[in-house]
Amino acid sequence: MVQRQFPNPVELLELMKFKKPELDGRKRRLEGALTIDDLRLIAKRRTPKAAFDYTDGAAEGELSLTRARQAFQDVEFHPGILRPAPTVDTSVEILGGPSALPFGIAPTGFTRLMQTEGETAGAGAAAAAGIPFTLSTLGTTSIEGVKAANPHGRNWFQLYVMRDREISYELTRRAAASGFDTLQFTVDTPVAGARLRDKRNGFSIPPQLTLGTIINAIPRPWWWYDFLTTPKLEFASLSTTGGTVGELLDAAMDPTISYDDLAVIRDIWPGKIVIKGVQNVEDSVRLRDAGVDGIVLSNHGGRQLDRAPIPFHLLPEVRKAVGDDFTVMIDTGIMNGADIVAAVALGADFTLIGRAYLYGLMAGGRQGVDRTIAILRTEIERTMRLLGVASLAELEPAHVTQLTRLVPVARAAAEARVR
Repeated sequence: MVQRQFPNPVELLELMKFKKPELDGRKRRLEGALTIDDLRLIAKRRTPKAAFDYTDGAAEGELSLTRARQAFQDVEFHPGILRPAPTVDTSVEILGGPSALPFGIAPTGFTRLMQTEGETAGAGAAAAAGIPFTLSTLGTTSIEGVKAANPHGRNWFQLYVMRDREISYELTRRAAASGFDTLQFTVDTPVAGARLRDKRNGFSIPPQLTLGTIINAIPRPWWWYDFLTTPKLEFASLSTTGGTVGELLDAAMDPTISYDDLAVIRDIWPGKIVIKGVQNVEDSVRLRDAGVDGIVLSNHGGRQLDRAPIPFHLLPEVRKAVGDDFTVMIDTGIMNGADIVAAVALGADFTLIGRAYLYGLMAGGRQGVDRTIAILRTEIERTMRLLGVASLAELEPAHVTQLTRLVPVARAAAEARVR
């Protein structure tokens, strides 16, 4: 028999402690975002469809991106027990310098299209967090502008070798003169991938006012206000080279780039150089032997060749082939701090976030990027504690199993014969 009584007013008053309402709408939205997926949903509500889809989408059927994200979800962790980790060290030395976290911000083009603060917000947030920021050749803030936003932190520059080589050489010299310490030489864009969402949306740079964009803008007046009342959207580092946006994009894609171009850029660039867009073991070994400082396993966020290799699946093979002393970084598909922990455990020295950063930017400008970094930091620290490791150096392949969905036919047949 349940014993009942009249509620005690004093006890009721103890329960009735209401949280003070947050009047700042942006802060309230961001505090309510607990995951990168939450930031993505906020970003989708607040950004015109064409700009959001440019960020969110990938090439053709978007299989490369879907598979990359699925690969991180198909991870089984193996925690150690009775291994106290009351505090964890998330810092890492990467390419000759420190990073407070095992990730940096990846290069993204057209960034001010997503939200008007653009690269300035990303560089400022990276500076505050103590992580590297990477500026794209197709960025909408200049090399010098990023340096001003992150004067004492680590700035990296991503380079497309353009048809007019002298443009690329001059960008390389400017980045070096501004104190950028690492160059990401990008090799996976001989031609532009087929971004079908953009074509279906009639996407253009800068955005054009059409009946469709006006209708889509009605519930998002703040985006258009920012766009129309701030400096013109352009490729800031290329603004002096002339030509339309379309012409500059075409010039940035060159199927003739080769190891000869890499040799020229290495002669110009005084800092560390990594090759971004590596997608097989053989190229990884060849680049190591060529003397570069590192590689980024990447399929360009699924935005170039659809059905490209999954960087996270490729990682263990590459690490085994190149050895422990060669820098291997990874991007594509990272949406959770646990993804980063898994990548480090399987041999990545560092990771890069692209869309995750842009979702935060679209959700709330600089504050949104800060929120992205805070979410990932919390997830990294919690995952490490639950695994029973106190530092990134303690992570090892035994902590992770990559569960199998996509198995090459030849491998599956070989395994069947063994059985």
